[in-house]
Amino acid sequence: MPVSVHSTIATNLVATTASSNRFYRNVSRRRIGSSSVNCSVETKEADRWAKLKNGNDSLEICRVLNGMWQTSGGWGKIDRNDAVEAMVRYADAGLSTFDMADHYGPAEDLYGIFINRVRRERPPEYLEKVKGLTKWVPPPVKMTSSYVRQNIDISRKRMDVASLDMLQFHWWDYANDGYLDALKHLTDLKEEGKIKTVALTNFDTKRLEIILENGIPVVSNQVQHSIVDMRPQQRMAQLCELTGVKLITYGTVMGGLLSEKFLDANLTIPFAGPSLNTPSLQKYKRMVDAWGGWNLFQGLLRTMKSIATKHGVSIPTVAVRYVLDQQGVGGSMIGVRLGLAEHIQDANAIFSLVLDDEDVNSIQEATKKGKNLLQVIGDCGDEYRRV
Repeated sequence: MPVSVHSTIATNLVATTASSNRFYRNVSRRRIGSSSVNCSVETKEADRWAKLKNGNDSLEICRVLNGMWQTSGGWGKIDRNDAVEAMVRYADAGLSTFDMADHYGPAEDLYGIFINRVRRERPPEYLEKVKGLTKWVPPPVKMTSSYVRQNIDISRKRMDVASLDMLQFHWWDYANDGYLDALKHLTDLKEEGKIKTVALTNFDTKRLEIILENGIPVVSNQVQHSIVDMRPQQRMAQLCELTGVKLITYGTVMGGLLSEKFLDANLTIPFAGPSLNTPSLQKYKRMVDAWGGWNLFQGLLRTMKSIATKHGVSIPTVAVRYVLDQQGVGGSMIGVRLGLAEHIQDANAIFSLVLDDEDVNSIQEATKKGKNLLQVIGDCGDEYRRV
């Protein structure tokens, strides 16, 4: 793969505020690391925005994304009108990037209703900042051009957009190399204007390298990444640094486990503490168990709480900031329970938080007591492919 190393200088960026639909420009200059295959990321306006780029393809996103897995059931009943109202509030506060998938219940439909409201009620410059990232998670069947096109058209119709801002592709079985056919067809759809950027989700380092070697212009790979799960920094981040492909992270607050709610919580006695009553809490509790167990995790939470108190923020804010500062990370996701709960203030606090060396060293001292999840689980995405 040819390598062309260059640095990127941040330029003017328009930012939204919660109190106004006007946008204000703030210029910052920041050197970003080396890249190849003409990929890069630009961070702007106090680190709020990132431009994911590969060649002529680029997409500017908010570095804290609103994750919509929580609309799929298991987190409480979602009211459509309340959900759309909540999406508007997030976007008004500058948190204007939404991540969803074809299988996240009504997520794509909710985005379609939301984006139409934005078109009616907000100015054009506001609309330009709103981004809808979706995923396609097909069964590992034969990937013909017509099959791929048909499925992408479904998402376009549900989201009510002529062109998807980003299509993130997942593949279940690496023994079936049909993922390369699918990605080539997705690239064709991008050339037709039906997709603006092609990306991946839950691909490992080996397959990402193969995909890039086949000339697929992916701009990002969405992977699980948290203070507990640092696997992406051991292999994936190095390839990202070389190629410019960026990471979008999920599981960064571990479904809420990395929060004050679970500090000093006793899960061994029924009803003595908060219940693990959502799919995300149950999923990431298994990660805690694999990493080192609940008692060790409590030590990490106490460290995080000390840092949060020092800066006047919450544990989740520290957790996301730490991951955003890692190599190769373009953005991190926080799940949103639309119409049921909000964390706009905590999310916006991430952009002004600066962790000092003492904070970083304290976190690293706490996390190194746990197991290396790369050795326990495998590379990024391997948790979905273990037999």
